[in-house]
Amino acid sequence: MRRLNRRWQRWGEFALFAALLGLTACTSRVQRVPGGEIERPQQEPALSGDGRLLATVTERRGRPTVQLRDLRSGAILPLRHLSRHQPHSSPTLSWNGRYLAVITQRGQRRLALIEDRLTGRAHPIRLPGDREPVRLSLSPDARTLALQVAVQGRWRLELIDLGAILEPDRSAGERFSGPLQPTP
Repeated sequence: MRRLNRRWQRWGEFALFAALLGLTACTSRVQRVPGGEIERPQQEPALSGDGRLLATVTERRGRPTVQLRDLRSGAILPLRHLSRHQPHSSPTLSWNGRYLAVITQRGQRRLALIEDRLTGRAHPIRLPGDREPVRLSLSPDARTLALQVAVQGRWRLELIDLGAILEPDRSAGERFSGPLQPTP
């Protein structure tokens, strides 16, 4: 009886192995987005909330540089304030891509910077003391910036309210919560 059970157990293990092998051999179809073929190596991808823009870090003249691409047309969009102060890292976009936040280098200091693509303004985020930004993430409406910082060799997370600096980047169809009247 034991021999029969072992035989069925081995047969079951073989069947399970064959089934797993068959599943791993299956390939899934990947559908590419128009303009989504990237010709050179890129890292740290970040999509805008509406999926229209892609920010990546790519090598340019030997330095990591943020590049912004319109996925509909495939065009590379200009970034007014990020053409210098490399290297760049940790790009993040607001919902419509109006705001691009990135960590950049100025001299020996790393700095979080937000570029407003609509107005052309740069908003450097000054951190007190010896805090060095490591990674960042911009909320879709651009009201909050989450920063991972290094302080004396330790990691911390800080949330920065951007309400006083930036207008909200609203998603398509989102309504204002209050009446649209000028304030006195």
